[in-house]
Amino acid sequence: MFKLSSLAALLVAGSLISAPAFAQSKAFATVNGKAIPQTVYDAFLNEQKAQGAPDTPELKNAIKEELIRRELLSQEAAKKGLDKNPEVRGQMELARQAVLIRAFMGDYVRSHPVGDAQLKADYEQLKKSLGGTEYKARHILVEKEDDAKAIIAKLEKGDKFAALAKQSMDPGSKDKGGELEWSAPTAYVKPFGDTLTTLKKGEYTKTPVKTDFGFHVIQLDDSRPLTPPPFEQVKPQLQQRATQMQVEKLIKDLRSQAKVN
Repeated sequence: MFKLSSLAALLVAGSLISAPAFAQSKAFATVNGKAIPQTVYDAFLNEQKAQGAPDTPELKNAIKEELIRRELLSQEAAKKGLDKNPEVRGQMELARQAVLIRAFMGDYVRSHPVGDAQLKADYEQLKKSLGGTEYKARHILVEKEDDAKAIIAKLEKGDKFAALAKQSMDPGSKDKGGELEWSAPTAYVKPFGDTLTTLKKGEYTKTPVKTDFGFHVIQLDDSRPLTPPPFEQVKPQLQQRATQMQVEKLIKDLRSQAKVN
């Protein structure tokens, strides 16, 4: 058995098509004299198949039954005048916009593909920004500078970094002795990343490092040459990032040209 996906957007798909257009569309089924257009059935079926559902008689029967049930409930809502409720109409308008936006964005991305040349240029820029070294560090994050200074004083007296890390505010590293993953400096906020490049193996910061998260005491455990992943391995992520930036630029341009009162 399969599970039909949520189709909240399709509940208002009819608002995308004018009444005359509906009249011209072949009816898939009729419920209490009201037609369910073939276009709605096709949209439902295509969405299910896109999500991996097999195109079987079972799927088609389930979609038919679901559309009939939805039409019955919609008719009952209309009888109660809920389609005239301002809040409901507002929600329907938001859903209508969501369907249109999804269609527009899909069309825009298909008609403005990002080529390999740009992706390879982005890849080279990414490699440059990462630098040639990655670092294995640990840190202790506290709220107040005086607390960080007190930790440094204890380190000076010989206390173990791992033991002191238990008071860190970073839940992801406090129980691991403050240990962080191998990372390039650019993976961290700038003050943290910049500090890493100044430390030698085994050294810790003699003064607290302030970031937006609080005050850090940082120790460098090791460093090694950074080997970036091959282009083909990260190409899907580069494609997604480039497409997102392209869409963001489109929206920014449209916003700058819009007349808003």
